Amino acid sequence: MDSEYLDLVDLTALLKDGIESVVPGLVWVKAEISELNLRRNGHCYLELSQSGAGVVLAKVRATIWASRWNYIDQCFKGVTGSSLGVGMEVLFRGQVVFHPVYGLSLNVDDVDPDFTLGANERQRRLTIERLAKEGLMDLQRELALPELPYSLAVVSAPGAAGLRDFEKHLLENEYGFVFKVDLFEALMQGDQAADSMIISLEEIQSSPVRYDAVLILRGGGSELDLACFDDYDLAVAIARCPIPVFTAVGHDKDYHVADMVANTFVKTPTALADLFLDCYIAEDQRISSLESRIRLAFSGRFSAMLARLEVLGRNVSHSVALRLSEASHRLDMLEARVTAGDPRRILEKGYALALDSNGVRVASAAGVRPGDGFQVMFPDGTVKGTVTSVEPVPDGRSPQEPQPPSAR
Repeated sequence: MDSEYLDLVDLTALLKDGIESVVPGLVWVKAEISELNLRRNGHCYLELSQSGAGVVLAKVRATIWASRWNYIDQCFKGVTGSSLGVGMEVLFRGQVVFHPVYGLSLNVDDVDPDFTLGANERQRRLTIERLAKEGLMDLQRELALPELPYSLAVVSAPGAAGLRDFEKHLLENEYGFVFKVDLFEALMQGDQAADSMIISLEEIQSSPVRYDAVLILRGGGSELDLACFDDYDLAVAIARCPIPVFTAVGHDKDYHVADMVANTFVKTPTALADLFLDCYIAEDQRISSLESRIRLAFSGRFSAMLARLEVLGRNVSHSVALRLSEASHRLDMLEARVTAGDPRRILEKGYALALDSNGVRVASAAGVRPGDGFQVMFPDGTVKGTVTSVEPVPDGRSPQEPQPPSAR
């Protein structure tokens, strides 16, 4: 038995010779970065893994020595716009080594940044296909935004430039429109960003405040920085949110899965602020238009009423004038009749007017008695006297009656 065992050192030496003889030179390896630690000395230590059906199938340590890290980092960042990070699928070139103490590892010599971009795009397409099959692509578009949205829930990183731009443009608007904006803090990049945003969406839905819209804001970044917005779970959370979700992620060239499932997407946070301001501007213009129409209608009605009043006034004036003319004519006729019946006019024709002592006209001798006073009016004066006798006109009634009395 003593001759059949190996010292551990001998065993690891055999493994080292065997592994390094099987893979003697540089080799390209596709793997996902599950851990990444950049040390002060410039060395980068990684854990690479490969999973399938939710199970880790393989795992190995990798090292990028300080002498290669700056070159690899700058090369990768120049193409993808981002440094290497956890969750990325990367194509590495390296030397397989086996150390008696540290075991199997890969000394990374180079990376292919184009592969990482391609891998992300392939995963993005698979995510879109899956969402479409599950009927989640258009759920948000069935939700209607209120005509005047007021309460807004914002998902963003505190202090982010995009958030500042949005708040300044919306809350300091020149029209004086007022909004209620509540921030729900979340990570907006990295391997934990999608889960962080999902948690914020859940908090918004459970909030006692009934929000009119949910706004997911980020002011741009590299393609890999924004890869979290292509995450399947985040897209599902957005699609199934009962509140309209609006996204403003990245720049003009960016279009993510989160944008596709959202109710509405715009390119920048400032453009999103304009979208909500436009709701109020449109309503303000509509009210102004109604005000103008009401003013014009009232002015038209008032002008028509004035015109009718003017016609009525002319008709009334004409009628009054006609009535006055007729009345004046009647007064003239009455005046003529009164003038014609004036006793002075009669006296001027050679007649005399008999009056009693009180100035009352005496129309008959029957009412006069001897001793009564009387007056006789002539055109040129009045004669006064006393009745001495009354002699009726001879008409056969009293032929022996004396002659008419004489006046004294």
